[in-house]
Amino acid sequence: MNSHQNHPGAHDAEDLTPAGEDLAALLERLLSQAKGKTQKNLADESGVTYQTLNAWMNRTRGTSRIDPDRLRALAGAFREWGVETSVREFFEAVGRPAPGRLSEERESRLLKLYRQLPPDKQRLLVEDAEIMTKIVSGQ
Repeated sequence: MNSHQNHPGAHDAEDLTPAGEDLAALLERLLSQAKGKTQKNLADESGVTYQTLNAWMNRTRGTSRIDPDRLRALAGAFREWGVETSVREFFEAVGRPAPGRLSEERESRLLKLYRQLPPDKQRLLVEDAEIMTKIVSGQ
């Protein structure tokens, strides 16, 4: 399994987002390229409720704390529809740094190390990773 299969929406395309484009503008632009697709289709395909997606598109709900998997799912839906996009576009549109490329070798090594730790140390490692994720995402 390659890294693209591990995380839907993983894509190493060049940054395609026009400078300063927020999530609402990005979604509108990409939906205009997805012929015959609607906000409802996007909500269904990505697992985001229609109400939440609509609020993002109308800028009535903040986007800085969107779960990274939701951003990946949105990018994945567009790519399934043949629209060229990248996960990086979505992260930049919400003002967050895009995660690094996935490495199966590194992921496997980390999991192996994790499994070698006693339960209390596994818990600490997970807590540390959660803290690092919050720092990186600006939360």
